Amino acid sequence: MTLELKGVSKVVEGQVHIHATDLTLVNGTMNVLLGPTASGKTSLMRLMAGLDAPATGSIHWNGEDVTGQRVQDRKVAMVYQQFINYPSMSVYDNIASPMKLMGIDRAEVDRRVRETADLMQLTPMLDRKPLELSGGQQQRCALARALVKNAGLVLLDEPLANLDYKLREELRVEIPKIFEASGSIFVYATTEPEEALLLGGNVATLWEGRVTQFGPTPMVYRQPVDATTARVFSDPPMNFLQISKTGGKIMFGNGQSAPATGKLAELKDGRYVAGFRPNHLEIGRHAADAVEFITTLTVTELTGSETFVHLDHHGERWVGLVHGVHDLKIGAPLRVYLDPRHVYVFAEDGALVAPAAYALAA
Repeated sequence: MTLELKGVSKVVEGQVHIHATDLTLVNGTMNVLLGPTASGKTSLMRLMAGLDAPATGSIHWNGEDVTGQRVQDRKVAMVYQQFINYPSMSVYDNIASPMKLMGIDRAEVDRRVRETADLMQLTPMLDRKPLELSGGQQQRCALARALVKNAGLVLLDEPLANLDYKLREELRVEIPKIFEASGSIFVYATTEPEEALLLGGNVATLWEGRVTQFGPTPMVYRQPVDATTARVFSDPPMNFLQISKTGGKIMFGNGQSAPATGKLAELKDGRYVAGFRPNHLEIGRHAADAVEFITTLTVTELTGSETFVHLDHHGERWVGLVHGVHDLKIGAPLRVYLDPRHVYVFAEDGALVAPAAYALAA
């Protein structure tokens, strides 16, 4: 099974929500749509499902053009962030409801319900009503109802966003297992890079209605094709700094420099943009050739085991994620360090010129 989007776009009242997009998803794959709020994830899913008609382009399922086909006639299941169950029905009847509408034999309905309930760890709760369940169990009920249809395409639109941390972690582990067992094409929308990495499979990064990159999740994370993709696939977003290459040196801003080694040595002399993730900024020198920057601390956020430090570097806003809890003074100068092996190099137009050395070695 394959789902192909060929030049598909979406325009609402003259405003482009999805720019022309080509995308091919194949049977048995987990595909994550990663992007900030309003980047186009839900719009793209609605086009895939047939809930909205594209302004341009066509949608193909197993080679057949289904662009004008009603959503009811497609083998599609969709689960939203606000999960929906029928409160007056039992969990059993909730899961069985789409099959009953399809006119499936009662014995087959029973088999599928019990099989899917077992997969979703809902068997002891089949006689209960949804409101008697926890939030995570209710969401599993909604997922089970989607899966039981044997849909070739399962669309999950931020399905865990409203659950607490523990439940999100449990379901993040379960969903890839469910996907492997079903063999369907899964599409999962999220705003969280960490969630994309945990789910694995493939990822499509979105920014302002454009798919900026699509490929195996670890590859996109380690080797983003441009600065926009790198910004999307980093939480907090990647930090940036103007640099230049002169001879055997990389010049960082206000006179700091580092030897141009590895891929950096291959750069032509000129101006570039350095990118580095927040977890690679350090407040202690751990590499002999680390570059030192003097910044001003503007805000700290404690997570318990880590500290987010918000920094001002000559008007540039950076965020660092450092281990431990530190006694730092707001408004005071703060020396931070960056290992050159963690630096991505982009052209001034944003295109990737050289991935970070650590990413190539991973």
